[in-house]
Amino acid sequence: MGNNGSFRRLMICAPASGSGKTLITCALLRILQRKGFKPASFKCGPDYIDPMFHKRMLGIPSRNLDIFLAGEEGVKRTLCKGAEERDFGILEGVMGFYDGSNAATTEGSSYEISCVTDTPAILVVNCRGMSNSIIPLIKGFAEYGHEKRIRGVILNNISPMIAGDISNGILENTGIPVLGTVPVLKDVKLESRHLGLVMPSEVEGVLAIIDKVADALMENLDFEKLVEIADSAGSFDDAKEGNTFLTYFADKNLNNTSGIEVKNPIRIGISRDEAFCFYYEDNLDLLCEMGAELVPFSPIHDEKLPEVSHLIIGGGYPELYAKELSENKTMIESLKTAADSGMPILAECGGFLYLQESMQNPEGAEYPMAGVLSGKSHMRDKLSHFGYVKVTKIKDNPYIQDGEEIRAHEFHYYDTTENGDICKMTKPSGKRSWEGYRVQNKVFAGFAHLYYPSCMAFIRRFLDA
Repeated sequence: MGNNGSFRRLMICAPASGSGKTLITCALLRILQRKGFKPASFKCGPDYIDPMFHKRMLGIPSRNLDIFLAGEEGVKRTLCKGAEERDFGILEGVMGFYDGSNAATTEGSSYEISCVTDTPAILVVNCRGMSNSIIPLIKGFAEYGHEKRIRGVILNNISPMIAGDISNGILENTGIPVLGTVPVLKDVKLESRHLGLVMPSEVEGVLAIIDKVADALMENLDFEKLVEIADSAGSFDDAKEGNTFLTYFADKNLNNTSGIEVKNPIRIGISRDEAFCFYYEDNLDLLCEMGAELVPFSPIHDEKLPEVSHLIIGGGYPELYAKELSENKTMIESLKTAADSGMPILAECGGFLYLQESMQNPEGAEYPMAGVLSGKSHMRDKLSHFGYVKVTKIKDNPYIQDGEEIRAHEFHYYDTTENGDICKMTKPSGKRSWEGYRVQNKVFAGFAHLYYPSCMAFIRRFLDA
């Protein structure tokens, strides 16, 4: 980040999901690398998989910018954190540019994050099946909203024969320049699963695919104009470089952080492999800032748990690796011994499934799992729960007390025979709620993906357990 909180950046947004945001974002990250920049990447909203593609390009973590989970100031803090020692930020939007947390609002949308962070937006339009209709589509997006955030356009899947005429028409009718075009390319589609893309580790030749898109974009990219627009992004005069969660919460008086740091380092085992890989970078940052040492391990490949005092088993796609997880008997024995002996364990979504007695894979075959908790899991033909929630206490447990609230997100097709009744998950509107979460000894497990900074006391108790 430069002086006075300045950080050159752009948001890549689109009229709808499926427009090619992730491909174009990754292609721009690749182009920036080729030109000698040190880019940083971010993802609007709670998605885990798109940041994995960003990380595959850059080799450094990508961070989520989510207003419901972190609040406006938290989003700015995360943007500042990701900007450290980087010189060009690319923010990938979520869904359509104006799509918010519900159909009646732009709250939580890419548009709102663009406004809050004062980041100019570049609209990626999938032109397949359109010609002149592209122009009024872009005009409508450019003129909607109180703040006019769209500063440029990238035309994806457009025939080179019409690209020039359409680009001129867009500029004449909207005043917005077309910064680049990408023709229809063979063998560059990223496949989807459930609610998002398949993981980059599952895409054969993913780097070659991104390079192919980057090469095509470079042929018709006004890079100087792109940089000029990025340079118009606002500064963060009220944000500190190198700001940590602890100083952030203290400075903003958002939480009592007295005694928050760990005096003696705590080693926390973090499950990280093909099956368990969904983590918010802010959560990991917070744990480290509080003095914890994160020790990765693989429930698929490792014979036993590492030498740790706490465990976090995150989400992912364990159902795709149910056989491999079930066959690793020594790991299961090690995990069950740790849980029975009272080791503090947080497990969410996929981790929650792994701790139960058995799991069905997507084809319906059933496999024994860790057996730390009673219950069996199975896939449904529709979403069990999807969207933001506020997690509060119903029954006594070691980690959440009366009056406390953790912000979180749920998205899963799987369900279990015993989801639990320790906590209440409430939609932000307050109109819907349901029970969930299991506690056994010091195991705390359920479906919600928790955002730890939203309740510092929760993670403090976990470290102290």
